[in-house]
Amino acid sequence: MHRFFMRSLLVAAFCILPSLLGAQLPTTRPTPEQARILLQARPDLVERLRQQMMNSGMTPEQIRARLRAEGYPENLLDAYMSGASGSAPEPTSTVFRAVQDLGIADTTDLFGTGMRSDTMRTMNADSALLSASITRLRYDTLRGAARDSVIHLITNRDSGFVVFGLDLFRSRTTQFQPNLAGPVDAGYRLGPGDRLVLILTGDVEASYTLDVTREGFVVIPQVGQLYVNSLTLADLEALLATRLGRVYSGVRRDNSGSTRFSVNVARLRSNQIFVAGDVQHPGSYTISSAGTALTALYAAGGPSINGSLRRIEVRRAGRVVDALDVYDYLVRGDASHDVRLQSGDMVFVPVHGARARIVGEIVRPATYELKAGEGLSQLLEAAGGFTESAARRRVLVERIVPAGLRSAGGDRTTIDITSESLASGLGPAAPIENGDVVRVFPIAERIRNRIAVLGNVNTPGAQGLAPGTRLSDALRAAGGLKPDTYLGEVLVTRLTGDSTRVQMRARLLDLSGTPADDIVLQEDDQIQVFSVSSFRPRRYVAIAGYVNNPGRYLYRVGMTMRDLVLLGGGVKEGASLREAEIARMPVERSAGQTAITIRVPLDSTYLFERQASHQYVGPPGLPAPASGAPDFTLEPYDNVLILRQANFEYQRTVTLNGEVQYPGAYALKTKREHLSDVIARAGGLTDEAQRDAILFVRKGPSTYSVADRTTGALSTTPVQDSITRARATNGRIGLDLSEALRRPESVDNIILEDGDEITILRFNPVVRVQGAVNAPANVTFVPGRDIYYYIRAAGGGSRIADEGRAYVTQPSGKLESVQSRHFAPDVVPRPQAGAVVTVPDRDPADKKDYIAIAGAVTSILASLVTVVLLVTRKP
Repeated sequence: MHRFFMRSLLVAAFCILPSLLGAQLPTTRPTPEQARILLQARPDLVERLRQQMMNSGMTPEQIRARLRAEGYPENLLDAYMSGASGSAPEPTSTVFRAVQDLGIADTTDLFGTGMRSDTMRTMNADSALLSASITRLRYDTLRGAARDSVIHLITNRDSGFVVFGLDLFRSRTTQFQPNLAGPVDAGYRLGPGDRLVLILTGDVEASYTLDVTREGFVVIPQVGQLYVNSLTLADLEALLATRLGRVYSGVRRDNSGSTRFSVNVARLRSNQIFVAGDVQHPGSYTISSAGTALTALYAAGGPSINGSLRRIEVRRAGRVVDALDVYDYLVRGDASHDVRLQSGDMVFVPVHGARARIVGEIVRPATYELKAGEGLSQLLEAAGGFTESAARRRVLVERIVPAGLRSAGGDRTTIDITSESLASGLGPAAPIENGDVVRVFPIAERIRNRIAVLGNVNTPGAQGLAPGTRLSDALRAAGGLKPDTYLGEVLVTRLTGDSTRVQMRARLLDLSGTPADDIVLQEDDQIQVFSVSSFRPRRYVAIAGYVNNPGRYLYRVGMTMRDLVLLGGGVKEGASLREAEIARMPVERSAGQTAITIRVPLDSTYLFERQASHQYVGPPGLPAPASGAPDFTLEPYDNVLILRQANFEYQRTVTLNGEVQYPGAYALKTKREHLSDVIARAGGLTDEAQRDAILFVRKGPSTYSVADRTTGALSTTPVQDSITRARATNGRIGLDLSEALRRPESVDNIILEDGDEITILRFNPVVRVQGAVNAPANVTFVPGRDIYYYIRAAGGGSRIADEGRAYVTQPSGKLESVQSRHFAPDVVPRPQAGAVVTVPDRDPADKKDYIAIAGAVTSILASLVTVVLLVTRKP
């Protein structure tokens, strides 16, 4: 059922395309997303869905129960039920499936049989629907006019599918519910169930509550029983004046005596009313006795989609007592035929009469019901008349040809109605028939008698064109020229009769806007005035080096070095103020030269941050002349480099912790200070220190520097062996502390860098074993034992251990592993006190196929035996 529903959506949208285009539609069913787009483009279909839910006969509670039984969320259709506040959200494919599964509506109910051609021909679609539809129609296979017809069919906007007046009864409101506590007008007829209040004032002060009995009587103390059934309130006042005058002498008929009375309805009775015909919920309703025909209609949900709004009958005792035209109430505010109902009355809604749809430039585009004899003028009046942008010269009527007059392919025709009365009023009394579509066209979009002045004027924009207007007049009307206007040429673009454009031009004599050739302007001329600055490139200068905000800055004529340094946020501490370098574009580029450099002198006046006494507070030793450097003028694209002072650097610190006499953060005195130097400044090692145990952490590059202690020359040493490989990584570096302290020129006595963290460890008499061993543990250090001793002490390697790749992290941070040698014993590391033995897991990729190896060995041996037998065999 769901697949049929989704397919019908596409069929309803494109069933007329074969006859229009001569192209075959694809047989592919639409997706739920296409159905959603179609419903979004047709908001009236949402209203149809809501009406079908109202016509289903199920209450909201029953619909929710059915949804739960079918496995849907119970609130899935709440937004489409009668009385839902706000606009319904965009339906999804889940909503379509639920409507089908509950049997609320099928495709005929939603789209109708008469909507396949007329409705879909003028369907509004957005770009998503256009894209989906073109794809499904295999748009690239269509040709010429067929392709243009598809675009016109899908993109043309239409409206007016909502039946005018039905929305009055579709929202919750109290506008038709009378006040149950009164008051009522003098024509209200009393009946059983009403409650009256009688008040006497003057000579007698009294108040009585009087209930009308089932027999139609009220009982007044001292007055007696009065029959009031079917009396109007005015009749009751006259009766009370007579009966009360018999008891109270001060009561007069005109209520001007010494005793006055008043009677009001305190509570209204309820009437049983029947609503039948084409309404949403026909049946019996209990409404207030002050209720009218509209009250009963609203209680029943209003007319259905097939119900009439123009002749709603009120029947009483088998005869029609009045007929209500809802259009009188909606369009003219006339409720004179909205009669008050009596108990037992029937409100009957017949099938609607002729309906016509009016769309286009009209105040209320909709579908309207017409009475017999009503024509175009009445339809325009009901629709609110023309909008201000309507072309009131003619209207177009699309009409279904009567059945007896139809021919093959001639089921529809158009009628053009032109009349002078369209311009002055609501048009002629032209007949309108059932099913007609009246189209009111908009006026032309083109604006006549207009020119435009664009570009470098003070008030650019459109202008009205007066006869004889010249170019100079238009420039003055645009506020005149701006000071940077280009006078060499002003362009005037003219639109010719065949919609081509001709380019004209004029030269300006001065900034007053006087042209050398003052062209006479015509309608739709466009004048373009240019600015000299628009031709100018965005020139820049750049500054780099020791400034706070290096980068590019817009060049300005007369800009100096000092100006650029200011824009760059001033120089940094450590900048050299003896001179700066400027790279300038060369005049001669034939030899491949891209820049020439200029050295420009600076002085201390470029230090903009000073105290009130004009004294500079900063790092000492600033080499700069006091003043006198000339201010150098820059040229476009100059690149300025502010140099750094030679050897300028802030203090560098290292942290020394652990077993030294004076741990702490030490500032390096020179760039060549070594590890042994800082340890000596810290008082040397303590007695508890392990001379081979050091934790050295550096956040630095992948090479380290070594200085010759004799010459002081620095050299960069790359990583060579596995023991010192850790030095090349960010983190711990392995060092032989004993060697560094004993031989200052050794490679282990490295030059320190800013941020180094050094910890001298105390003696730790255990070796920690970790990784793929059966019992990771701390094993007591035994001098001279190798790595395998400690692995066995930790329970041996586990099932996945790769003992051949086990390694030791010595307390110095150096890594040592087993080194296999073919013709000599293997080099097996011997852990020191405080070392860590790590046994890695076996790599699954290294698993050997012993069956394949055995097969290969067997094959080789068999071949050798065969060779031996052949050689030893005697001839």
